[in-house]
Amino acid sequence: QVQLVESGGGLVQAGDSLRLSCTASGRYFGTYAMAWFRQAPGKEREFVAGISTGGVTLPYAGSVKGRFAISRINTENSVYLQMNSLKPEDTAVYYCAAKYGGVAVQRASYAYWGQGTQVAVSS
Repeated sequence: QVQLVESGGGLVQAGDSLRLSCTASGRYFGTYAMAWFRQAPGKEREFVAGISTGGVTLPYAGSVKGRFAISRINTENSVYLQMNSLKPEDTAVYYCAAKYGGVAVQRASYAYWGQGTQVAVSS
């Protein structure tokens, strides 16, 4: 089992950058595929980015492609989401998620979730 804690959210202006971090407790972090999801008010939680145990990334959600980048450092038990050129529509609670096996875009595939970190982008 793994426990996930996100950090790095905040209130920024459009065009700014943020780096979200997700740190995992427990053993064998390197055996988990990791992903970032987000949920805006009144909307469903959606896939943003995913990365395999070996560091291969899935195609990003179209709305963030070219602006966001996911990475992981297994020796630090951490996964990151670098967010550049932020837009007001990126405002959401961002969640880190983990699963055994291959990385996936489906929310239901992920067994472990963090508590989320709020990102708010003003225009």
